[in-house]
Amino acid sequence: MNVIILTGNLVKQELRYNKSGTPICNGTIAVRRDYKNQQGEYETDFHNYVVIGKLGEIIANHVNKGDKFGIKGKLQNRVWEKDNGEKKYFTEVLVDGFDFPSKPSNGGGNTNTSNSNRNTNVSNPLTNNDPFANQGETVQFDDESLPF
Repeated sequence: MNVIILTGNLVKQELRYNKSGTPICNGTIAVRRDYKNQQGEYETDFHNYVVIGKLGEIIANHVNKGDKFGIKGKLQNRVWEKDNGEKKYFTEVLVDGFDFPSKPSNGGGNTNTSNSNRNTNVSNPLTNNDPFANQGETVQFDDESLPF
C-alpha cells in the first residue's frame, strides 16, 4: 500500500500547463516533525509534490505561500539518466486529494459560512431536550423504523 498524508505550510508552488493543456502544479510543503532535536527545537522536512489536472489548478488558486494545508497521495520516485550516464532520482508526492484545516475567526471555530446561514429556531422542542436523559436504559424500536 502506498499512501501518504502530510499537513504543513506551503513553501512554494508553480502552475503550468503541458502541451495538451492539462494543468500541472508542482510545489513544496514544509512539515514540522513531532519531536525536538538535542537543541530543543523542532525540525522541519520539506516535501515536493505534484498535482495533475483540475485539482492542481484548485490548489494553485487557493493555497498561498505560508498557508497551512494537507495533501494526500502516493509517494513516487522519478529516475532519469543525465547525458554523462549518471542516474538522478527525484522523490515526490503524487497528490490525489487535499484539505484546508479550519482557521479560527473572531474567537475560534470553523470559518465555514454555511454555519452562519443555518436557521436556528429557539422554539424547536428538540433543542431543549437532553439527548442523554435516557442513558443506560434500553431503547425499543421496530425494524420498520430503521432507514436501511
